[in-house]
Amino acid sequence: MAFYHKLGNIPPKRHTQFEQADGSLYKEELVSSKGFSGIYSILYHIHNPNQVKSIGKPKAFDWEIAKEYGLKQTHLNTSEVSTTGKDYLHARKILLKNSDVMMGICIPEDRKMDYFFKNADGDEVIFVHEGNGSLISQFGRLQVKSGDYIVIPRTTIYKFEWKKGKVKLLVIESVSPIETVRRYRNEVGQLLEHSPYCERDIRVPDKLVLEKEEGDYLVQIKKQGQLHQYTYEHSPLDIVGWDGYLFPYALSIHDFEPITGRIHQPPPVHQTFQSAGFVICSFVPRLFDYHPLSIPAPYNHSNIDSDEVLYYVDGEFMSRKGINRGSFTLHMGGLPHGPHPGTVEKSIGKKKTEETAVMLDTFKSLYLTQDALRFVDKNYPMSWSE
Repeated sequence: MAFYHKLGNIPPKRHTQFEQADGSLYKEELVSSKGFSGIYSILYHIHNPNQVKSIGKPKAFDWEIAKEYGLKQTHLNTSEVSTTGKDYLHARKILLKNSDVMMGICIPEDRKMDYFFKNADGDEVIFVHEGNGSLISQFGRLQVKSGDYIVIPRTTIYKFEWKKGKVKLLVIESVSPIETVRRYRNEVGQLLEHSPYCERDIRVPDKLVLEKEEGDYLVQIKKQGQLHQYTYEHSPLDIVGWDGYLFPYALSIHDFEPITGRIHQPPPVHQTFQSAGFVICSFVPRLFDYHPLSIPAPYNHSNIDSDEVLYYVDGEFMSRKGINRGSFTLHMGGLPHGPHPGTVEKSIGKKKTEETAVMLDTFKSLYLTQDALRFVDKNYPMSWSE
């Protein structure tokens, strides 16, 4: 993120003495990206953040690629899935992956987490399809709700607290940092006037959650395909203050302002985030094209150098048949794809759409995981036949 934020108490100058009431020093921690050349924040702990009580045996936490799936237009029918596991980590099911990014769903049975999670492998984008609650981290409390993208920088120690009701999440994990779109920023990082969202739309942690009590605090750390079990005698939420540019934040898909034109606009106008190997786009309710001969449905497109994933959030996607909310389509590079038969003609004369969807476009081939195979709609590759 390209703007400064702070919470709590911090000393007037960094890397200087900052005393607690008993005369001891608060423990300063620099959380930085790209070594010391990227964005960073400085946190002030009551206790030493390196003070580990015990280290347990690592647990496997990886997803095997389905090696012989082949080149096929794909529909993963996940719309009727009621749960994917008991708790937040066990419910994370990655369905698509490559060396840059992983994407999947998380529908936990339990809303509470009695542990913290730290992803040391990558940045995360958690899209809240259903649910309302809070992201609790050392940066404070961030209120989240249905429709939110939650951007969580790597090594953030966090847990979710959900209110009553179903929780349904779309999970994206990136090897490279998640950023705002470069063409929508000026030279100092501020979002420009023609950006489809601005800093006012971005929500940041607004209140520290301070825990001083001793106890057993489990932090499960994801690194290199394993969950490493670290137990501390002090809570990671022992932060009295912090400041900087690196912190989790939320942006609602409902605050994304669509860009429209006289004729059909290509998918890059929907871009919301970028990373080194992919982009994330938001399809939201919008007016259709207003040329007198316009065709609102998208034209056929041959993917030459990218794979395209759509996760269907809500509404009726006018170019597709037989796809329900909560499902995925994957249109692989090397094959043309486009509207289903009859949807082009049906779209003519329509003035607007109420569809909502999240799109992931990758620049390397995506692979299905073994977990994804049970959701494959075998009829989808032939669904363009009249």
